[in-house]
Amino acid sequence: MSIPQRFRDREVVFANGVRGETLEIPSASPLNYWQAISAPAEMPRIAVDGKLFLPRDARGKLPVVVIVPGSLSIAASHLRHAETLVDMGIAAFVLDPFGARGVSSTVANQAQFSFAASAYDVAATVDVLAKHPALDRTRIGLQGHSRGGSAVLTGVTRLFCETVHGSALHVRAVLAAYPWCGHQFLDPDVGTTELRVLIGDQDDWVSPQQAQGYVQAVRLRGGEATIRIVAGAEHSFDREEPIQHIAEASVSPAAPTGYLADDGALVHPTEGRPDPKLTDRDLAVYALKAGYGVRGATIGSQGDQPALFRAEMTAFFRRTLLS
Repeated sequence: MSIPQRFRDREVVFANGVRGETLEIPSASPLNYWQAISAPAEMPRIAVDGKLFLPRDARGKLPVVVIVPGSLSIAASHLRHAETLVDMGIAAFVLDPFGARGVSSTVANQAQFSFAASAYDVAATVDVLAKHPALDRTRIGLQGHSRGGSAVLTGVTRLFCETVHGSALHVRAVLAAYPWCGHQFLDPDVGTTELRVLIGDQDDWVSPQQAQGYVQAVRLRGGEATIRIVAGAEHSFDREEPIQHIAEASVSPAAPTGYLADDGALVHPTEGRPDPKLTDRDLAVYALKAGYGVRGATIGSQGDQPALFRAEMTAFFRRTLLS
């Protein structure tokens, strides 16, 4: 059986001649959110990586968008988004949370590494890019897809991100594409970061209603957050690929939300109290036993859905990072 080539080892050159530069990100693989926030010395450390694409002939420090893939890892669509941003004059960093962990996909088993680890990767990447001499630390954006959407939403929650890079650093804007919102902080303070969620009303991987609830919680906390629900769109509707069924996908979109206390401890939906020992797997097993688990889900696009996504993406980052 051949081992898939690591993203870091691929040469990626856009049509405009921009070549990706591999950057290493010192990160960690916390067992759960509690360990990341309350016992960071116990976290196993790891270096993840990704590729930075800088617009050619740029003057001055550049805004940058971090693109975070979902459970199927880095796809051609993520690189197309990066190329589109670079053509706009925005640097793009495509993060690979998978290669360093020896994981090729989390579609069939999301517990191969924690959602806290995914969010930690994001916050650690923000910390590294903020120190890059070519980049403007005041104009950092994030774009996450599916599991990556969850990661960018958690990765800018102040209770979480300030344990990674301190309180002085703020992400300007976050675009979360069809994110799973099954883990939410009871205090969803995102400070001055603006959030935008895009999700299809036919999504069978994640819950549009759960995403609505999260956006409203951020609003009630005083944050700036909006959501667009796209009629007729499935999961990954930005991919220029026909609708397809992923038989091995293990999902539970209707399961109750697992809330997070300020110290990161998960609150079991049926018990109502924070428990530092609870992990993603514990809540996943509960969801399966309670009958919420589903095998198989759908991805892909139809019609002008990829163009719709691209228009939303470019308009959002043009307004938040370039104006």
